Amino acid sequence: MTRAITAGVDGSPESLAAASWAAREAALRGLPLRLVHAWLWQPLDVPLVQDREAEARRAQAVLDEAEAEVRRLHPDVLVTTGILSDTPVPALLEAAEQAEMLVLGSRGHGAVLGFLLGSYGQQVIAASKRPVVSVRARREEEPGPAGAEAGEIVVGQQGGREESEAVLGFAFEEAAARGVGVRAVRAWSLPPLYAYSPGSLALADEAGGLEPFERKALADALAPWRERYPDVPVKEHVELGSGGQVLLSVATGAGLVVVGRRVRHAPFGPRIGSVAHAVLHHSPSPVAVVPHE
Repeated sequence: MTRAITAGVDGSPESLAAASWAAREAALRGLPLRLVHAWLWQPLDVPLVQDREAEARRAQAVLDEAEAEVRRLHPDVLVTTGILSDTPVPALLEAAEQAEMLVLGSRGHGAVLGFLLGSYGQQVIAASKRPVVSVRARREEEPGPAGAEAGEIVVGQQGGREESEAVLGFAFEEAAARGVGVRAVRAWSLPPLYAYSPGSLALADEAGGLEPFERKALADALAPWRERYPDVPVKEHVELGSGGQVLLSVATGAGLVVVGRRVRHAPFGPRIGSVAHAVLHHSPSPVAVVPHE
């Protein structure tokens, strides 16, 4: 079954930007586009005039507006729409299960504060089993790529080869579809000496020190993807610092920033992770969060 690119819309400028981005992505990948809006009739237990049919018409109007816009911009993309009869978080998570990726809008709050994801968006990103892309509505005066095809793909790589397989795979597939390069970023820090095992210290010594060890780890993780996508240019960036800060420092003008989110099976529920959290809140470029074990 062909998975569609799915975008959640709610009538806001941010969600319309997400729908437009999703339509470009669908065109690039040759995939259908599905626009969804979560709406569940929940009459209030207060003495107000409540009209179910009017609310239903408003919900449909949200979808109709987004559909008309993406059809105008991308007439060749197959577009379907649907009302999701549930509250936003479970509805969007269910939609993501059937999608190639889920695309959501993010509200901007100016250049200094960056932008803050709504609570629904954060919950969906933290719990989704599929990649979720966060798109903000760009102001005319803001720098950045003009479209989905512009700018390289910047991807954060952490851990070993297997741990970063899903994240790097997503980044290289995106780069190949757009005809752009990948900039792979690995940030590292200096933990206390007791945090190193004798085995890891021995490997670092063999590599010539901690930084060469980190560079080798990045090169090893990239090796199978370079072989699979030989036409995708790759730049490697290894820097001492926090993951979020290092990624943001090199992601200016990126067409897409790709970060991973470890799937945690903890009693307090899923979390986004500090690196993804920082990039989602401060990157003006679209950000894809890819879950991995």
